[in-house]
Amino acid sequence: MRRFFYATSSDDSNDTGTTYPKLSTLPIGANVELTESIVHHWCRVLRANIGDQGILFDGFGGEYQVQLQTISKKHATVVLLAYSANDRSTPIFTNIGLVMSRGERMDYAIQKSTELGVTAIQLLSSHHGEVNLKPAQVEKKLAHWQQVAIAACEQCGLNRPPLIIWPLSINEWLSNLSANPSNIEMTVSPIVCKLSQDSYYQALQQPADLRMQLSVPAAGQPAMPESLPKVLKQKTAYIQLLIGPEGGLSSDECQQAAKAGFEPWQIGTRVLRTETAPVVALATIHALSQ
Repeated sequence: MRRFFYATSSDDSNDTGTTYPKLSTLPIGANVELTESIVHHWCRVLRANIGDQGILFDGFGGEYQVQLQTISKKHATVVLLAYSANDRSTPIFTNIGLVMSRGERMDYAIQKSTELGVTAIQLLSSHHGEVNLKPAQVEKKLAHWQQVAIAACEQCGLNRPPLIIWPLSINEWLSNLSANPSNIEMTVSPIVCKLSQDSYYQALQQPADLRMQLSVPAAGQPAMPESLPKVLKQKTAYIQLLIGPEGGLSSDECQQAAKAGFEPWQIGTRVLRTETAPVVALATIHALSQ
């Protein structure tokens, strides 16, 4: 069955004035009005018919089997048939500080990181980075990348979308982590604004159990921090990763990362592209945790 993210808050101007309840507040058998984005995708693009069934998830945990009840030009309703507590989130919380790259490479990094269960991605700009967004571009790009993550959730079965966090310079982000790691403000796209306040995501406000910087392989450098296997044995672990741009981080940025507690982590003997590094890092973390 098709899966759709049921956003309780929206960045769609067509939804202005409409409120959408958390699905958990509704009883099985209740009728639910679909958001404009779901109506467009399911009913117009996919040409769904009354009686068709699908899956809704709102990011607050679990998912609901639903059946289309009514369809009109701009609206559609479903009835909640059944609830499943399937979460599919990993027990390891991960927040990637990712220096932004151009076009499809950034989309790929976010999409694949989502499939591998990342909890959040902090967008960064850096000295050698290719992308420095103008203020007028930020909101549009943030919404686009959040939708990339949501679409990946719809495809892979994850019921808690990762938060894509408003871009900062790498210097500002590292300074914030050093100054007050438990009070980092998370500015996100309006579509996940309510969701970001859920208790599940509050782990991101705590100091990380381990911070690692994906680094270029270097002779004499440890392959990975000694504490990583121990951290992965915890019932729940929170790991922050820092991944630089194609040109690498500057020496000053590397020094600042070290002062903020980021330990170098080299995976293999080859240099990974910036869109490949998150995939390899997350896959390795989950493999080591088994």
